[in-house]
Formats: sequence, C-alpha cells, structure tokens
Amino acid sequence: MGARGGLKVIIEPHRHEGVFVARGKEDLLITKNLVAGEAVYGEKRISVEGQDGIKVEYRVWNPFRSKLAAGILGGIDHIHIAPGKKVLYLGAASGTTVSHVADIVGSKGVVYAVEFSHRSGRDLINVAKKRTNIIPIIEDARYPQKYRMLVDMVDVIFADVAQPDQARIISLNAHHFLKNNGHIVISIKANCIDSTVDAETVFAREVKKLQEEHIKPQEQLTLEPYERDHALVVGKYVRVK
Repeated sequence: MGARGGLKVIIEPHRHEGVFVARGKEDLLITKNLVAGEAVYGEKRISVEGQDGIKVEYRVWNPFRSKLAAGILGGIDHIHIAPGKKVLYLGAASGTTVSHVADIVGSKGVVYAVEFSHRSGRDLINVAKKRTNIIPIIEDARYPQKYRMLVDMVDVIFADVAQPDQARIISLNAHHFLKNNGHIVISIKANCIDSTVDAETVFAREVKKLQEEHIKPQEQLTLEPYERDHALVVGKYVRVK
C-alpha cells in the first residue's frame, strides 16, 4: 500500500475494531475517514490504495488531543466503541474526539454528542453537518431529562466532562439511556475534583461512587505521558430490576 508523498505506509487493524495503525517511518493511530477529503481539526490524512485499486483515506488521531486515543495507546483492553454501536458522548467540546468516534461507529452507528458551551457547540454542529451519524445536543449533561426525546438507548457512554460531580453526571445519564450490561468509559481529571489529595485517592473515590450507582469497574488506566493526573475508567452497567 502506498501513501501520498511516496513513502510506503502499511495499514493494519488495531485490536480495537474500527481503529487502525499506519506503520511507516513512525507508527500512527488512525481512523478511516467517514467523509473522505475532509479534515476536522487540521489533522493529517493518509490516503492508501487497497487491493481493489480503490483509495481509502484515514485520519491521524492525536493522543495529546484526545483522552480516548491516549487510553488506546496506553493499552486499555476494551473501549466498547465499535462499528454499528450507539454512543452517548458527554463533554463533546468542538467535536475533535467525537469525529474519530463517528469514524469508528461508521454509518450504521450513531454518536449523541452533548456539549454545554454554545461556542464549542457551534463547532460541533459544523462537524455534524458533514458527519451525519453525529447528533449534536447543546445541553447541560447534568440534566439528561432535557434531551431524553433526542437520545435512544445506547451501548456505551463516554464522558469527558471535567466537573467535580462527574460520577453523578455519568450515572444519571446511564440510568436514562444505557442498556443493561452496557458500558461506561469516563476520563477522570483528578485536580478538577479535588486538588488537595493525590490523584490515586481521587480516582478510588470516583470509582466507589460509580459502584454505588450499579456501575461495576472493569479497568483503570492513567493517561501519562499524554495527560497528567488523568485516568480512564471503564465499567459495566447493571440495570436494577
């Protein structure tokens, strides 16, 4: 397989379905571009020719700009975001990571992207104009009842809300929208919750809060060297009968 610029690049599937690695001068994490020819945030794109002679375009996924990419490169076992899945994304910001999640779930999946800031929301809406599997929701994630008419039951909730009560926010949304045995993936920023104690203590407290809301923790991974005092926690939600 070739890439633009004459350098040889080999595209390999990552063990997370819908994520790929470009092997070349340096290895890069990539997703298959849902809208070929379009960059979202100035990211590099790699165009390769498949066996059938048809060109396929991939987008480079920067782990310094995405907690999810940092978690994948850090070795998280399961992100539970895969082709065809329905994802509720809390804290969508301008849509940088959301756009890669949209690439992963593909045209048969959907990303419900919730963002409170109207300024970031404008960028998010622009991203969603081209990527029609993104449903932008400019609302406060603390009040899921405000957007309950817009969101179906989902397979996974990803949260990057950087709020002191983020465990409560994700739990509320899980009770509203997450399927039984669905999963949560939460990026916890320790100093945003409590800067007076060490990060490990904060992570342990947040995990305990999730457990109290019927979310069983399965994995925890710190995001160094990409982010300081951040952890990604993955859990399974068991709906109370």
